[in-house]
Amino acid sequence: MKPSWKELLSEYNQRKNGIRERLKDFAPIHKGDDKRLFSELCFCLLTANANALHCDKAIAELKATGLLYEGPASKLRPKLRGRVRFHNKKADFIVLARRLFKNGSCFAVKDKIDIKDVLRTREWLVDNVKGLGYKEASHFLRNIGLGDDIAILDRHILKNLKKYGVIKNIPSSMGSRKIYLEIEEKMRRFSKAIDIPMAELDLLFWSIQTGFIFK
Repeated sequence: MKPSWKELLSEYNQRKNGIRERLKDFAPIHKGDDKRLFSELCFCLLTANANALHCDKAIAELKATGLLYEGPASKLRPKLRGRVRFHNKKADFIVLARRLFKNGSCFAVKDKIDIKDVLRTREWLVDNVKGLGYKEASHFLRNIGLGDDIAILDRHILKNLKKYGVIKNIPSSMGSRKIYLEIEEKMRRFSKAIDIPMAELDLLFWSIQTGFIFK
């Protein structure tokens, strides 16, 4: 028997203030420094099949040493080893993303973001940033304050969507655009039905699974 919405709403009421405060932290980031945006993009590149806390620590170290913005893949790999899966490949992804967004000595991430059309921006990111799928692109946009109506369909979210009957089964792969958008739309309808905004519902599910609110 699937749990009632009453259970979920109770969880939401307990966590709502913390969730909203976290989303306030994200809100202005897309207006800020392009290097900050680039570091957030790289964090999301690392999170595929990896622990978010470990990825965050890896990014912090790469930023502190300057390697995130300048270092070759050969110097990035040792910093990622043991912290993220497929560290060799993800080091290459960071270098490729840097080539895409770096203009001389400056970064130009904001130039690629259309705040009036987040869905089109997501499509551009998926098409142009190697290693960034729909989940990672959605994660990036949410983390810079542009994720009000998109879903980050990671294992925590999918597990809860199944738990509450939003989806019947968790797909074996989320690599298909069609499958991702179909599940996202189901989550969007569920969000409206229970009157919890999409971005808040995402962090609610994540915090229920992990025990804390992160990003």
